[in-house]
Amino acid sequence: MNTQNSGFGSAYFIEPDNDPVETHTLAVLVNNEPGVLARVIGLFSGRGYNIESLTVSETEEEQHLSRITIVTRGTCHVISQIRHQLERIVPVHRVVDLHVRACELGQGYPIERELVLVKVLAQGASRVEALRLAEAFHARLIDATVEHFVFEITGKSSKLDQFVSVMRPLGLTEICRTGIAAMNRGAKNM
Repeated sequence: MNTQNSGFGSAYFIEPDNDPVETHTLAVLVNNEPGVLARVIGLFSGRGYNIESLTVSETEEEQHLSRITIVTRGTCHVISQIRHQLERIVPVHRVVDLHVRACELGQGYPIERELVLVKVLAQGASRVEALRLAEAFHARLIDATVEHFVFEITGKSSKLDQFVSVMRPLGLTEICRTGIAAMNRGAKNM
């Protein structure tokens, strides 16, 4: 065995992957039919890839097409593998890495938004502070009793994470997130 390769745990020379791990958003246009989502998710789980966010919705009713938006992390090589493997699934029409497309169009990043519902159980001064902070973050109050508030907030995930963290010490008890919806800027479609 080559001593140069002994540190890798293999008899074969394996090039170490020094590429940075990045977050990418993939837009996948698929047939709107039973089992398609399971096949897409199965690809990820079968190969050990993680999905950080997932949204699915019918986008073109007349053509029976749905759009799956997947946020995942990996090196450029791994993201490219995921994209190519998704393209080989039969009901998949198109796969676009929105981050790569944004860079090609000179836009930096795609537009990404998420919705979060936050339930806060608060009394006294904590109630006043929760309302004040919700207003500062432009969160909408959608339900309230003398015991709790439910806020709705949309925006970038980082803004929502910050809102959740400031509400936590005030009595946050429940969170529901939609997952990221994303698209590129400009007139050009996916």
